Amino acid sequence: MSLFLDALLDSPLDDSIRGVPPGRAPLRLRDVGALGWRPAAGDMALPVLTLDEEAFAANRDLIFAYARRHGVALAPHAKTPMAPQIASALVEAGAWGATVANLQQAAVLLRAGVTRLILANEIGGRASGERLGALLAAHPDADLRAFADSPAAVETLAAAARAAGRRLPVLVEVGAGRAGARDRAAVDAILAAVVRHPGLLVLDGVATYEGAVATADPAETAANIAALMDRTAETFALVRALAPERPLLLTAGGSAFFDMVVTGLAPVAEADGNATLVLRSGAIFFHDHGVYERALGALDARQGFACGGATAADFRPALRLWAEVLTRPEPELAICGFGMRDASFDQGLPRPLRVHRDGAALSAEGLRVTRLNDQHAFVAVPGGHGLTVGDIVEFGISHPCTCIDRWRVLFGLGADGRVRSAYRTFFG
Repeated sequence: MSLFLDALLDSPLDDSIRGVPPGRAPLRLRDVGALGWRPAAGDMALPVLTLDEEAFAANRDLIFAYARRHGVALAPHAKTPMAPQIASALVEAGAWGATVANLQQAAVLLRAGVTRLILANEIGGRASGERLGALLAAHPDADLRAFADSPAAVETLAAAARAAGRRLPVLVEVGAGRAGARDRAAVDAILAAVVRHPGLLVLDGVATYEGAVATADPAETAANIAALMDRTAETFALVRALAPERPLLLTAGGSAFFDMVVTGLAPVAEADGNATLVLRSGAIFFHDHGVYERALGALDARQGFACGGATAADFRPALRLWAEVLTRPEPELAICGFGMRDASFDQGLPRPLRVHRDGAALSAEGLRVTRLNDQHAFVAVPGGHGLTVGDIVEFGISHPCTCIDRWRVLFGLGADGRVRSAYRTFFG
């Protein structure tokens, strides 16, 4: 364990942290699990966000098994939880490395001892390059590869290498719908720019992101992704011609269409013989009751998850939001104590799963979140349900990436529903 992680576990939590009961004396992060808190019993200050640790571990094992079966590597995107404890544990479990989106995320993981990183984004101009260089100089063991989708981005990375005092590996980003070189001329310009800095930069492979070309039409999405994979393969051949002996990376793969990435790029890496395909899926470890539930349902519909007898339906939502019923101001309305400051809502509203009252779990059938204010959730209640003030409602969420970032601490639950760990998040 790194000194940073060890110190993190000794860091104090007090009642300024959501979930910690008011008036509680400060306690160390590592000691939270000894208290036996159960959010369903009202032991914690609500609302609170929790991680089902058994579901998370099952998801981890399933995606790792898929990667082994298809001969690919994983660099989970750290932006989903931004919890260095989780990123470090995934690397210890066999991940190739981790993915970050900006310098702040890279700094957090490097301090935690996660040294093999993909910086899956352009970072700006010369000043940002010099900041990246300073970060790399402070972490001489860092093994970081960075995206470039233009000559200007290459110059930024050259500035970083100059400030770091060592060569920086560059991944040529091919793309559509977001960042990335759009055509062969743009790719040629990037390659020429990297070659102009032989003492500072080295071509290390090709990157893309398939989710940006997805549409509401499955057939159109499949065609768009196939075309992007073809362009990525063509660019890889150009990079290989300029770096004939170097081990190279091919990297893509969010959590919704990674099967199409494997179909398009795994044969390229295998035929090359000196390349690794790295998937950057991050939300897959958490899954959800919304956007990824739908995405993995679509993955199974196209029979894209080939992993022994497992299917994508075997992934389990691991996040829960717990909140109390504050008031029943109308016969078919309840107000629960959470809102937009606590839950994601960009890809769907939270879903009531169970009602907890006096140690019993009751049905949430018919309950439906209709809208959110800053700190109020409006829940439609069917006639005769019996939901009452003080009931604790367990919600599933949609889109982990925009839910966890609202929380300073994510509490891990065991199979008995008791808190057994706590994870600090670092969203800046």
